[in-house]
Amino acid sequence: MSEGAAAALSRWLEEERALAGASGHTIAAYRRDVSAFLGFMALHRGGPMGVPAIADVTIADMRAFLAAERGRGLSSRSLARRLSAIKSFCRWLAEREGVEPTAILAARAPKFRKTLPRPLSEEAAGQLIDTVELQARDCWQAARDVAVVTLLYGCGLRISEALSLTGRDAPLPEVLRIFGKGGRERLVPVLPAARLAVQDYLSLSPWPKEGDGPLFRGARGGPLSPRQVQKATEAARMQLGLPSSATPHALRHSFATHLLAAGGDLRAIQELLGHASLSTTEGYTAVDESRLMRIYEAAHPRA
Repeated sequence: MSEGAAAALSRWLEEERALAGASGHTIAAYRRDVSAFLGFMALHRGGPMGVPAIADVTIADMRAFLAAERGRGLSSRSLARRLSAIKSFCRWLAEREGVEPTAILAARAPKFRKTLPRPLSEEAAGQLIDTVELQARDCWQAARDVAVVTLLYGCGLRISEALSLTGRDAPLPEVLRIFGKGGRERLVPVLPAARLAVQDYLSLSPWPKEGDGPLFRGARGGPLSPRQVQKATEAARMQLGLPSSATPHALRHSFATHLLAAGGDLRAIQELLGHASLSTTEGYTAVDESRLMRIYEAAHPRA
């Protein structure tokens, strides 16, 4: 891409970070998506892609790009996400630079079927947490992994939210302030079992608790990686014979589903999960039709 396009991309990403509250992972993904698009177009059209050239992209160019991405094995879901980032950047360009990337904005993302989450049963969730403790070599690491997965299931946290906690957050209060996707803030009640699990971990950890340091640490004292939690969960899942869908994120699904099944209000669960849209929360829950009908009838009693 040209220097002008590179500078525009950097400005857009900075606005996304500062104003929209996009995470570091999201910013990195946006950069890859837009850079891949501009790189393809430069080769496809035989010249560097500056800001003015973006307005000259045609429908045929977009079809070539989408076909090339599918040819590389990119899934429909990933391609739709990539196209969304490209369109967001181009809309920003249209507002800031006055370009009219009509063909890019008109491109349609491939359709894909949203896979419904598969929450665990209450018994399986409890067994998974208990079995995670058996996967680590050291007692403190076992206690750490139990504390993390207990927060996922007991508080409905994302794994990134649990691992972003610092020493200043411990001992955990009864209500925890969490900053989720898009910088959205929410208050999450913390169950006594979760507070106790974190205290057990801290009492065994060889690393001192530091206010600005990560609450959950890896074997060498650095921040605990999500992959380490995933590996411990995978080992526990295989030991229990649970399906491959029994992931750390499935514990968050299970939190929502079990709350709803116990009579929880869908709007309240939406707030606990930090979802911007209620439809997203509905997708995180799975209850049988008879339970859904009881919820519906309670909300809409017949005259």
